[in-house]
Amino acid sequence: MVLEAMRVHDPAQARKVLRVSRRGAAELGGLLTYGREKQLYHAVESQVLLGHGGPQLNPLAEESVSGFSHPDAPNWAFGDLAGSQCDLALARLFSGDVDGAATAIRPVLDLPASHRNNGIIVSTMRVRHALTADPTRTAVAARDLRAEIEAFPAGRPALPRG
Repeated sequence: MVLEAMRVHDPAQARKVLRVSRRGAAELGGLLTYGREKQLYHAVESQVLLGHGGPQLNPLAEESVSGFSHPDAPNWAFGDLAGSQCDLALARLFSGDVDGAATAIRPVLDLPASHRNNGIIVSTMRVRHALTADPTRTAVAARDLRAEIEAFPAGRPALPRG
């Protein structure tokens, strides 16, 4: 629902859905109950998809990355870690911090091809797109990062048969 609201560029509706879904998920429990790191991940992602960054969002994005950075943690998932790292890169980029964005996305770009699933590829392409639209797009660091993301394989090899 949040993504649908953002696809039609309705930030107010996206924020409303987030508020209601957080309250409803807590009441319903079960599969809709997420740990704090995943709640942060979804909250940050909804904001960066709307083009937001800044001092209020960056610490939340950093906390989300930190929450997924421990493979022993019960809620750890490499895809959520990579997605939160891309969101941190976007939040920093939207704050004008190209070097910080490059640092945030570095672990994602270093993933082996076998771990580059569709969700991770889509997340990295969002960062690439932001690097083309952002006012910092002419900075050398932005051009270098954009080129590196463009070289990021857009698919992974098929599994061998039998």
